[in-house]
Amino acid sequence: MSHPTVFDVDAVRADFPILAQKIHGKPLTYLDSAASAQKPRQVLDRLMQAYSEDYANVHRGLHTLANRSTEAYENAREIVARHLNAEAPEQIIFTRSSTEAINLVAQAYARPRVQEGDEIVLSVMEHHSNIVPWHQLREEKGVVLKWVELTPDGQLDMDALEAALSPRTKIVAVVHMSNVLGTVTPIADIARLAHERGAVVMVDGSQFAAHGPVDVQALGADFYACTGHKIYGPSGIGALYGKRELLEAMPPFMGGGEMIASVGRDEITYAGLPNRFEPGTPPIAQAIGLGAAIEYVNGLGWDNVQAHEATLRDYARERLRGINAITLYGDTREKAPVFAFSMAGAHPHDVATILDREGIAIRAGAHCAEPLMDFFGVTATCRASFAMYNTTEDVDRLAAAIEKAHSFFV
Repeated sequence: MSHPTVFDVDAVRADFPILAQKIHGKPLTYLDSAASAQKPRQVLDRLMQAYSEDYANVHRGLHTLANRSTEAYENAREIVARHLNAEAPEQIIFTRSSTEAINLVAQAYARPRVQEGDEIVLSVMEHHSNIVPWHQLREEKGVVLKWVELTPDGQLDMDALEAALSPRTKIVAVVHMSNVLGTVTPIADIARLAHERGAVVMVDGSQFAAHGPVDVQALGADFYACTGHKIYGPSGIGALYGKRELLEAMPPFMGGGEMIASVGRDEITYAGLPNRFEPGTPPIAQAIGLGAAIEYVNGLGWDNVQAHEATLRDYARERLRGINAITLYGDTREKAPVFAFSMAGAHPHDVATILDREGIAIRAGAHCAEPLMDFFGVTATCRASFAMYNTTEDVDRLAAAIEKAHSFFV
């Protein structure tokens, strides 16, 4: 597929109807894509088509609509497999979210295999979705959670990670890109260290997969989770990649229709991959919408998107560093265009409320990352997260609004 040689951000913005509106009489400046990205018209149209022209339940049906729906659903699986560079489409399990994907691994892979005293290694910048399932195993099975700190600039401390690994380490659960800091972790190096000790690596790719293609094979990830709503797709759809030998050895996460080969009064046999882990009616239209979202960005060229976002990151870093009233957290050089900050004398919720009056949407709070807040010694931060539809003018609006907000607290 040929891609445009120049990234036309105005043309991209025109594809997102929601961005044309005004908030409190001001142009909408949407800087909350790390929480959930907006949807282009191409995805909205595909969802409408799926429901208005092609909808039927997938698999098993022999009529035309069922065949259309099944073909579109399985085509979406192939698109996700290519985006993650999975070895085969059947290694992609559709879930409701990356949260469900991580829970699937915790319950179907880890739970039967861990015992009291076994260790699970986490970083302090994990999202709660990659913390709580492991805490539940701690409560139930007596496993030990070992935490890896960050360097002062917000990078994963690789020396500390290596020191945390031991013969009792069973799982290393780590984020590919921090939802708060934008920090990218060296997954391939982490996987190498973990595998040397016989541990399995569960990667939370919720953020990273929205900023570029992933190569799970090169990374050495045993499991990789992502979610559709951050990749410009619908909510209610996620995906789990797993190495075939691991998935085939796992019992089903839930029981129901579609995930069985046969059911009798006295016995049951389970289906193969991926059906074993997709019981009941799946999120059909949502999966189709996710496929359309990835194809949309594929058409723009991920290299073009990444170059544009790098420009935004560098420009935003320069502008925000020049504002003495705020403190930036985890301001590493190589990161996504995601910036966490606080303002002296102001609660993040108040800052976000004032910015909203200027038409600027940011996030404020702990960002489902309380251990990271503890690491920085704060209870909450503001977070501005940029995506491919943002512009340097958005950065300027943010900087001006922060200065205006500061004037209320001096």
